[in-house]
Parts: sequence; structure tokens; C-alpha cells
Amino acid sequence: MLVLRPLPAFSDNYIWTLADGEGRALIVDPGDAAPVIEAAQAGLKPVAILLTHHHPDHIGGAAALIEKFNIPCYGPVDSRIDCPMQAVGEGDCVRIDALDLDLQVMEVPGHTTSHIAFHGGGFLFCGDTLFSLGCGRMFEGTPTQFLQSLDRLAALPGEIQVCCGHEYTQSNGRFSMAAEPENAERDRRLAEVADLRARGLPSVPSPMSSERACNPFLRVDQPGLRAGLEARGVAPGDRIAAFAALRSWKDGF
Repeated sequence: MLVLRPLPAFSDNYIWTLADGEGRALIVDPGDAAPVIEAAQAGLKPVAILLTHHHPDHIGGAAALIEKFNIPCYGPVDSRIDCPMQAVGEGDCVRIDALDLDLQVMEVPGHTTSHIAFHGGGFLFCGDTLFSLGCGRMFEGTPTQFLQSLDRLAALPGEIQVCCGHEYTQSNGRFSMAAEPENAERDRRLAEVADLRARGLPSVPSPMSSERACNPFLRVDQPGLRAGLEARGVAPGDRIAAFAALRSWKDGF
């Protein structure tokens, strides 16, 4: 059985680790090497690294970890990632022999143009494309690209665990309440999150079924959310415009 554990980094990042009973572990988006090295001193044995996109808070520690542990690294086709790495893209499979784990690669542009996600074994490592109750800022992609990426992620099995790159759930939840005031399932999720955070625990991962029920960026077709957007001038029936308006609203929220 594989055990998932997020290592906090910086102010709100998570470096995901997925380890077997002997401590052999996959490391995802190590923006800082220090938390991984500290975990290794306590018994973690890194065997591979995954990178979802080029931002420094997701790749900054990768080169040092590759050198220290002599392990492979997999990431998107992007010249801005300057560590030793095997580039992977849409439809590729990353095999982690030590964990008997196969991970499928999806290209999910929007936050960045080269962003990828990995899924397998019941886990989705989606970087900054999808957050619990939110999505990443649209730095490089287009609304059409980003919405298509989110639609594809939302179509994954409901039980898959969404392992995102940041602890943003409570702030995303406040926006969700403005965008879709009436959502009982979302309100239950926020109560759960408040309890977790009060106890110093991460609010993630979350199952995709919960995100489909609660995350406004996966709900641009829902009547309650669309009514609010139309009141803000978004044309009825245009889901790309609805997503773009929702993302712009969140940018300034």
C-alpha cells in the first residue's frame, strides 16, 4: 500500500511524496530540496521526481535532489526547466518500478502553456492547474485551453485523489461562496476544511467527486453559478466566456 504525504514548503506549497512500506518514495514538484532531505533523514528514500510545470516554487529543489539521490526526473517539454530530466507529454506513461506504479501523462495548459498532470494508482498530481475549490491563475494559456484542461481533469474517476500544489482551499472557498452562494455540498466541505486547518492538518487531497460538486471552476454550466455571471454581464450559453469571467473575477477578489 502506498502512503501519500504532503511536505509543506515556503508559505503555502506542498511537495507531494508517495511512499511504500519501506519508505521508497516518489517526489512531486520539489520547489525546495530541504523538506525532502529532512524527510530522507527520517527514513524517506526518494526513487523518482515528477515536475508539473516550470515555476521555481515547483522545480527549485529538483536539481539538488537528482544529484544527491541519483534518481530520474520526469517533466514537461519546456526549456525553462534546466535540471536533468526526461521530457514527457500527452499519452506518455511514466513507470516507477520501485513502487510498481504506472502514471499517465496529460497535457493541461492554462496556468502555463506546458503544464502537465500525472495520474495513476488513484492519485492525480495536477500542480497548479486544479486546486481544491479553485484553479490556477491563467498566466500563459487561453480560456479555451484552460477550460478544456479542467474538463479533462474533471472527467477522471470520482474517487481519484486530487493532489494540488498549494494550500489555498479556504481562500478559494470564500470566492466559491460569492460565485455560487447556494451549494450545500460546498458548505459541508468548507466546514470539514475549517476543522482540518484548525488542527494544523492539510485540506488536501480531495476526491474528484467532491471537486465536481464544490469547485466553481468545474461548475461553469451550473444554473446557480451561471445566473450570477449573467448578472455580471456574461452572455447566456457561452461557457468559455463564463469561465474567463469567473477567472477574472477571482483574480480581483
